[in-house]
Amino acid sequence: MTSVHADLLARMGPPPVPAVLLDTPFGFQENADDICERTVAYFRQSVGAPLTVATFRNAETATPLEYETMIARISDARYVFSGPGSPTYALRQWRDSPVPGLLARKLRDGGCVVFASAAAVTLGVCSLPVYEVYKVGEAPRWLDGLDLLSVTGLRASVIPHYNNAEGGTHDTRFCYMGERRLSMLEQQLPDGVDVLGVDEHTACIFDLDAATVSVRGRGVVTWRHRGESSCYESGTVMPIAELPSRTGSAHPAAPEPRFAAAGEGGELPPATPFMEEVAKQTDIADSALARRDVDSAVAALLEIDTQLHEWAHDTLNSDERDRARASMRQHVVRLGEVARVGAADPRERLSPVVDRVLELRAQLRSEGDYAGADRLRDLLINAGIEVHDTPAGSTWDLGAQLPA
Repeated sequence: MTSVHADLLARMGPPPVPAVLLDTPFGFQENADDICERTVAYFRQSVGAPLTVATFRNAETATPLEYETMIARISDARYVFSGPGSPTYALRQWRDSPVPGLLARKLRDGGCVVFASAAAVTLGVCSLPVYEVYKVGEAPRWLDGLDLLSVTGLRASVIPHYNNAEGGTHDTRFCYMGERRLSMLEQQLPDGVDVLGVDEHTACIFDLDAATVSVRGRGVVTWRHRGESSCYESGTVMPIAELPSRTGSAHPAAPEPRFAAAGEGGELPPATPFMEEVAKQTDIADSALARRDVDSAVAALLEIDTQLHEWAHDTLNSDERDRARASMRQHVVRLGEVARVGAADPRERLSPVVDRVLELRAQLRSEGDYAGADRLRDLLINAGIEVHDTPAGSTWDLGAQLPA
């Protein structure tokens, strides 16, 4: 799926696109750190894109800093990826968290949510408790899913690994359920909810702007209704409305998340003078952090805190104070990340050293020591410094390994 990731990232704007790995589905595994490292390395080396980890492995043990950092990273990302693990575990951690609301907002605001394997199971109206049925022997049943797929106008349960054949002598199609158990599960689906099956090494891509669905990869995508299937081969591009949905509506409004979305943060729609000022200061903080202007960012956050204090005893509608506080906490996390890498322009810190190395390199070249000059260039490149040789001399810039 390397080309699929690359193409979807390219749709999100010029690189580097803010992208995160949401590690919840495999958060219970002892090798969770290794999975994160390998995924980040895969995106860097194969996809050619940086990926940050939004860690949310356990809702009960996550520290306030871990929790707020996760929210801030998902909020800032334009591309959210999640994959293998346990759908049951993921849903349990995400329940009563801001994650479903953040993902729904990502889709409404033009971002990209890419879920594979266990994470993909959570996207529909109902979700399979795969391990509980296949490994533990529980009766086939459904769990409440995130219902994020309804943003397309479709009501379905997503079943990845649809063509799985690992069983050999027994049927492991349909994400290890097999035909017998899938038939039982179909009888339990609510009216108007069908099955969207995605084969292994296959992508089903919903473009909400174009209102199209496309199929990429080695297999097919299947829409199944009570045992009757319509299959779509790789290369298919068609209107979403042409899928045989029984909903009767192809393009409803974006769904509200099934689980609570309190504290999801992000853009705060003005509703009262309090919220108007909070929204104004939030924009100032966003702009200041983008410029690494720490003083202006701190001043804006202090002003939000002042607003919270001054309106503390006023009767505000709905959850305005909670949303304002959530926004301030996310900006505190972003400020902490700026502090870790340094607010000053790294070019200013590195310039005295890099310029001197380039002068030495030019001297070696003038003396005919091209091997020595090449070694200096390679040392700079390995350190994340890009060297550009021009007729007028050598220039340099920061590579991908250094924070801009």
